[in-house]
Amino acid sequence: MTAPRAIQEGAMMNIREMKIRDQIAAGLTAACLLIVAAAATAEDWPQFRGPGGRAAGTSAPVEWGNSKNLLWKTALPGGGSSSPIVHGDAVFVTCWSEGGGGKGPTRHLVKIDRKDGTVAWQRDIAAPGPDDPYAGYLTEHGYASNTPVTDGEMVWAFLGKAGIVAFDMEGQEIWRTGVGSESSNRRWGSGASLILHGEHLICNASEESQSIRALDKRTGKEVWKAEAAALELAYGTPGVVALPDGSEEIVVAVPGEVWGLDPATGKLRWHTEMGLTGNVSPSVIVDGETVYVFGGYRSSGSLAVRAGGRGDVSKTHVLWTSRTSSYVATPVLHDGHLFWIDDKGLAFCSDAKTGAEIYKERVREITSGGRPVYASPVVADGKVYVVSRYDGTIVLPAAPRYEVLAQNVFEGDDSDASGTPALVDGRIYLRSGKFLYAIGSTE
Repeated sequence: MTAPRAIQEGAMMNIREMKIRDQIAAGLTAACLLIVAAAATAEDWPQFRGPGGRAAGTSAPVEWGNSKNLLWKTALPGGGSSSPIVHGDAVFVTCWSEGGGGKGPTRHLVKIDRKDGTVAWQRDIAAPGPDDPYAGYLTEHGYASNTPVTDGEMVWAFLGKAGIVAFDMEGQEIWRTGVGSESSNRRWGSGASLILHGEHLICNASEESQSIRALDKRTGKEVWKAEAAALELAYGTPGVVALPDGSEEIVVAVPGEVWGLDPATGKLRWHTEMGLTGNVSPSVIVDGETVYVFGGYRSSGSLAVRAGGRGDVSKTHVLWTSRTSSYVATPVLHDGHLFWIDDKGLAFCSDAKTGAEIYKERVREITSGGRPVYASPVVADGKVYVVSRYDGTIVLPAAPRYEVLAQNVFEGDDSDASGTPALVDGRIYLRSGKFLYAIGSTE
C-alpha cells in the first residue's frame, strides 16, 4: 500500500531533527538508565493505569461501603473523569468547575495526603480562552479527563485547551505550555493522558492540535511534534514497547490504523491497517512485544499486533483480529486473559493469545441507562475491579469464569464515577464527581 494516509514520509520530523540526532548519539543505554532511575516503586501509582500502564496492584479489599473499609473521603472542588495517581504519601487528582465571567471551565490539580485525606494544596488553572460548549457527549466526562503523571519530583497535568502545567511536589508552578486549542469534528473534548519516557513527556494532543508531542519534562520545551489528520478522534494514551534489541517504540492507535513511532524523533517506523474506525478511545495494552488494541465506532473490534516492524506490517505482524471489543474502557490483561465491562453493561473475557471470546455476560447489578462504564478495570490478588458510573464497583474473578463477587456502593453519592482507581499498598483510591475515597481494611 502507499504511505499511510496519516503520515507522509518525513512529516513526523521538525526543525530540531539535527539536535535530536546529537542526543541520540548518547545511546539508548543512557535513556534506559534514566527510565530506571525515574521509575516508580511498586508502592506508587504514577500514571493512568499505574506503573507501565499494567493496571495491576498486589491486593485490595473485596467489599466496602459507607460503614465498611472506608478509611477516609475528601470532598473535591469539582467533577472529572481523570484517575488519581499516587507517589509516596501524596495522591494527585484533577477536577474542573465552571469558570467565572463566562471565561470557560477552571481546572484544578489537588494534592491530598493519603494517610488521612487532608488537602495539602490545590492549584486552579483558568481557561486561557473559549472551550468546547458543555453539550452532547462532553457532558458525560467534562473538562478534566486526562490523568496527571509524576516522577516523585514533579507532577504534570494535561488540561486540554488549558495546556500542560508542571508543578513541584510543594505546588510551585514550574512551567506551562499550550498544545493547541482546536476541536475535533465531534467536539467531545480531551481524553488522553500523559506518560513519561525518560526525560520526555509524551502527550497525545489529538483533540487540541491533531498531534503527538514530546516535551522536555523539566522545561516544557518541545522536542518533537508529529502531526497527522488521522489523529482526530484518537483518544487513547500511548504505550511504550521495549524490544529485544534494546530499542523502544511509542505505540498509539488511531481510527483505522496502529502506529509505532521512534521515541527520539516521533518519526513513523511502522503501521498496520485495522477495522477500528470512527473513534478509538481505549488505550493500547502492551505486553512484551505484543500490543492489544480495542475500540472503534460501536465497539467495532480488537486486534493484537507484534511491534518492532518497519513500514506496512498489516500482513506480517497482526497476530489476531476479533469482533469483540470495548468502546471506552481499556481492558486489563491478567494471566493470559483480557477482562472488561463495556459501555452496554456486558462483561467480557477473551483469550489474549487468540482473541477468542471466553464469556460475554450481562452484568445484572448494573441497572443505569446510557453508557454505564467509562472507567478502565484494574486487577489485584486474582480479582478484577470495574468502577461503573452510577452502580458502584463490580468485583469479578480474574479468571475465565463469570461471577460477581461483590458490588460496592457509596450511599448518598449520586455523582458519576468515571475515573480508573489506583491500587497502592492494599488500598484503593477511587474518585467520583464529588469525592476521593480511600478504601482499605479497617479490621
